[in-house]
Amino acid sequence: MPPFFSTLFLELLGKQFPVSLDNVILLKNANEFATQLNIHTNHLNKALKETTGKTTSEWISGRVMTEAKSLLRFSNWSVSEIAYCLGFEHSSNFIISFKKKTGDAPNQFRKRILSKS
Repeated sequence: MPPFFSTLFLELLGKQFPVSLDNVILLKNANEFATQLNIHTNHLNKALKETTGKTTSEWISGRVMTEAKSLLRFSNWSVSEIAYCLGFEHSSNFIISFKKKTGDAPNQFRKRILSKS
């Protein structure tokens, strides 16, 4: 399978960042990316897995968590503002997701990181 779907996906993912209160994430899941690229979700997942070793969802959640960590470290935005910009409907979903991926709740992460600086 040609790697250009992977390239197009990664470009589209990258264009969503950085986020701001006026520029929130619009594409939140594999299906939305596949629709934007005019291919089936399974086709996109297969292309990404073959060329990068990661699924669409792994790429999206990884990039969202990278942005979340950066915002927690370098902005004074509230956890709710960060959650909103990153496409979470409820900040509680963001908190759960962040803690699952990092081991810390967002505020714990922020306090720990800032205390090291």
